[in-house]
Amino acid sequence: MMIVDKLNEGFRFFIDLGAPAMMFFIITILSLCVGVSISRSIEGGIRMALALTGMSAVISLLTSAFGPALQNFVKATGVSLGITDLGWAPLAVITWGSIYTLYFAFICLITNFILLITKTTSTLNVDLFNIWNISVLGLLILHYSGNNMIVTTLFVAFIYALMLINSDVMKPTINELLDYDQTNITTTAHPSLLVAPVAMVFNKVIDKFLPFIDKFDFNAETLNKKIGFWGSKFAIGAYLGIFIGLLGQQSLKDTFALAFTAGVSLELFAFVGGWFAPAIDPLSDGITKMMSKRLRGRKLLIAIDWPILAPRAEVWAVANILAPILLVEAMFLPGNHVLPLGGILLTVLTPALLIVTRGKVIRMTIIGTVMIPLFLWGATLIAKFLTSASIAMHSFPAGLSKGALFSSVDSDPIEKMLAILFGKAANTLDLKLIAFSILALAGYILLFAWYHQQMRKRNAAIKETIQAQSDQNQSSNVKKVFKAE
Repeated sequence: MMIVDKLNEGFRFFIDLGAPAMMFFIITILSLCVGVSISRSIEGGIRMALALTGMSAVISLLTSAFGPALQNFVKATGVSLGITDLGWAPLAVITWGSIYTLYFAFICLITNFILLITKTTSTLNVDLFNIWNISVLGLLILHYSGNNMIVTTLFVAFIYALMLINSDVMKPTINELLDYDQTNITTTAHPSLLVAPVAMVFNKVIDKFLPFIDKFDFNAETLNKKIGFWGSKFAIGAYLGIFIGLLGQQSLKDTFALAFTAGVSLELFAFVGGWFAPAIDPLSDGITKMMSKRLRGRKLLIAIDWPILAPRAEVWAVANILAPILLVEAMFLPGNHVLPLGGILLTVLTPALLIVTRGKVIRMTIIGTVMIPLFLWGATLIAKFLTSASIAMHSFPAGLSKGALFSSVDSDPIEKMLAILFGKAANTLDLKLIAFSILALAGYILLFAWYHQQMRKRNAAIKETIQAQSDQNQSSNVKKVFKAE
């Protein structure tokens, strides 16, 4: 018992250092363990500590400014949106400040390796930073299951396996959208793309009942140019600040302050968020080299973050279109208590819409509008957990009043709902909950299997098109040779 107590004291001391200091040591030591040089290991550790510190500062800036206005907004309008959406940032801070994230990362790496050696997937996911998305699911099910590590581990491995399988089946469409040649090995396994099966259902409904809308589709790049700075992050933040200031009956001075604070916060979220990936790069490179050696040079698809899809103008055009729609839906959606702020730009949804619709803007907008409630309900459900976790980890956002809740309009709303459901079933062993969990899991798997089949049919069609173009080019070249002779 004395040894256990000493270990607990040591672990508690480590946690009490705070997330930035703790992750500095963890990233540095892990990088050294996988063969990364001392300088790069320390660099990665420092970058992670700076990213966590910077993101906490931006969150505090936003919440300090908006706290009083949001309280007045609720009183003045009667709309019960008492949960502040801070975007993906607080989730990253909480998860990367948890020792469990390293365990989940280990489970994911093992899952990836097993699927590769069994040739179930060809994707090696090197996007180690976004393990935090999976860690959120793991922490949720761990919390609601009463620390049931078996159920948690199985759930994390299952979701990660689907991410990799999805990455494989999306690759031909990614090649088509980004004009990659067939030798390109770049793909993405971002967790947000697991919402694609639901988007595919609505896409098929449009195929059946509204196919004519494609005639009215337009060029997203042209739209983005016409919108200009009006659709930028800082402009959308400014609109949001003015909107909340007016509804919260703030003075003109305070309303302007909210507008400018929201604008700079949305810009800083993106800027500081860009610090995380370089922090993980040394560790990710070391792990990639280790796994590649074990696979003896086999050709793999390399999965990185979703921004490989960012060059497509549709991602940003539809995100801008959906921003005001998200705000309106939030105000009137039954069961929602989240006011979108940090997650106002739905880049957790638009990449999946791009893949499913192949860049048709009108389809993306319609499907996105219909799917927004999933994200709002998901954010509402996890608010209490996120708030209590941040308090326990001493990272509760400054500026929020005591007892206030915050959340995140972020990716994987369905998976979060499943995690909570499975956790409660495992904890209570209630037969009704267990039965409902089994039915929900079966439905989730069947939906993914159907989506996978639809994507494989599309991939076959893409392959036929490429082959036909190749044959046509060869025929054209032969004719040129005969003419030359």
